[in-house]
Amino acid sequence: MKYQSYLIIEGVDLPLPNSYDLEFRDIEADTGGETEAGTIQRDIVRNKVASISVGFSCSPKLVKTLSNFANKSNLKVKFLDTETLELKETQMYMDKFQVKLIKDTSYKGLWEVSFSLEEY
Repeated sequence: MKYQSYLIIEGVDLPLPNSYDLEFRDIEADTGGETEAGTIQRDIVRNKVASISVGFSCSPKLVKTLSNFANKSNLKVKFLDTETLELKETQMYMDKFQVKLIKDTSYKGLWEVSFSLEEY
């Protein structure tokens, strides 16, 4: 039985992450703010823009694959939308890429990789 896919980047179905944090936010125009009457006015340009933070325990092979993704400016990503529990496809970029050695092994180590994906 196959596990639930959480992330597919550039056609690569990534393994089950240690952590998966999905946030949706609205993008507001500079014209919004507080009116003279003291009420808040929001001029929303885009709503529900996805931001995903993930962490993986990785083999050296997966570290290399993820590092290659970090060097690209535009990624085709399918992610698990927690509202529908279905995969949603969008264009994203990778940010805050971090790699940390957890344990040195005879197979070039066990690594912890974390990053965020931001929707365009």
